[in-house]
Amino acid sequence: MANLKVGLVSPEREIWSGDAKMVVAQTIEGSLGILPGHAPVLGVLLDGSVVKVEPADGGEPIIAMVGSGFFSVAADEVSVLAEQAELSHEVDVDAARRALEAAEGSGDEDGTAERRARARLRAAGVEA
Repeated sequence: MANLKVGLVSPEREIWSGDAKMVVAQTIEGSLGILPGHAPVLGVLLDGSVVKVEPADGGEPIIAMVGSGFFSVAADEVSVLAEQAELSHEVDVDAARRALEAAEGSGDEDGTAERRARARLRAAGVEA
């Protein structure tokens, strides 16, 4: 079975790259699951969402919180280009909870800070 070549990057660094069986990302138009052989597509990531990658080697899924950015698929290559990204094991849960509390009380009209804090907690496996 064919695999996907996946790259998850932010302006600061390459978050993860490798071969994968599947990638799931949330775009502004809905959730998108990508398997090998998928048609080319370009999407806008939902700011404050979670991307999940199932590695081809059968290892633990790669789960990351992402800020705004783009998602592209072409010829079994998937690029996730996020303004902000954080792997699940990198999330400081206590700091994310504090950020969520601060965002909920801030009156942030567009809700970006709250969505990102909630996504960090979801990526870490904690429901907010």
